[in-house]
Amino acid sequence: MPQVVLVNPQIPPNTGNIARTCAATSTELHLVGPLGFEISDRYLKRAGLDYWPYVKLNYHESLDAFKNIRQERGGRWLGFSVRGSFNYAQFNFQADDWLLFGSETTGLAPTVLSACDATLYIPMAQPQVRSLNLSVSVAVGLFEARRQLGYLQ
Repeated sequence: MPQVVLVNPQIPPNTGNIARTCAATSTELHLVGPLGFEISDRYLKRAGLDYWPYVKLNYHESLDAFKNIRQERGGRWLGFSVRGSFNYAQFNFQADDWLLFGSETTGLAPTVLSACDATLYIPMAQPQVRSLNLSVSVAVGLFEARRQLGYLQ
């Protein structure tokens, strides 16, 4: 099953909402530090409601620490970016994919994007809108991957 990876998230309610989505879909959530908040943040907990016991949460202090986990488990790194190369809806997802999302303010760093096996974008009709909210982007990407892989039965 694809996994969600947040690299340097900054806004606790976004991460809480994403955790809730991951709980609902039994999707592992990986947080890669440094984070812009404490894991115990009340806004993070509030956004996740009482679903935290159902979140398969993994915290990695740095990108290097996370890279070790990915190497052990295998799978592709798919970086979501407004400058991605592939439309997410036309991309063929695999069960062992890692869906990487960057911080709300800067996205994924160029070094992270260059380490990805592919970069994906979510098309938007209005050119003046730079990006979607992080929690919305995660839900869009995750549910498309799950749809393709037959997890929406």
